[in-house]
Amino acid sequence: DLVVHPSYAGATVPRDVAVRVFLKQVGTFNGKPAAPVDQGKDSPVRAAFTKAVHGRTVAAIEGYWQQQIFSGGNTPPASKSSDADVLAFVKGNPGAIGYVSAGAGAGAGVKVVTIGN
Repeated sequence: DLVVHPSYAGATVPRDVAVRVFLKQVGTFNGKPAAPVDQGKDSPVRAAFTKAVHGRTVAAIEGYWQQQIFSGGNTPPASKSSDADVLAFVKGNPGAIGYVSAGAGAGAGVKVVTIGN
C-alpha cells in the first residue's frame, strides 16, 4: 500500500509523480519538502513497489542511485526496516510518501492512497 501524511488531499498519487518523488527529481510533495521513504533493499514489499511503480528491479534503482552519488547528485531516500517504521516516519512528516505491506494497518495519522496512471 502507498501511504502518505493525512494532510494529502487526494485519494490517488499519479504514477509519474510517485516516480519523480522517489527518484528525488522534484523537491516538494503535498506542498512540503518531499520526503520519500523506502524499505530495505532486500524487502519483498520494496521489490513489489519498485516493479509496480518504476517498472524496474531494485538492483536497477540501486544502480541509478550509485550514478547519482558518483556524479555529485542526490542521495537515495531514507530507508526503514519495517512497515511500522515507515508508518511512523510518514505520520510525522507532511511531505512524506512511503509504502507498506498490504494490510499493514496504516492506522491513525497515515492515509493509504492508490497509484494512479
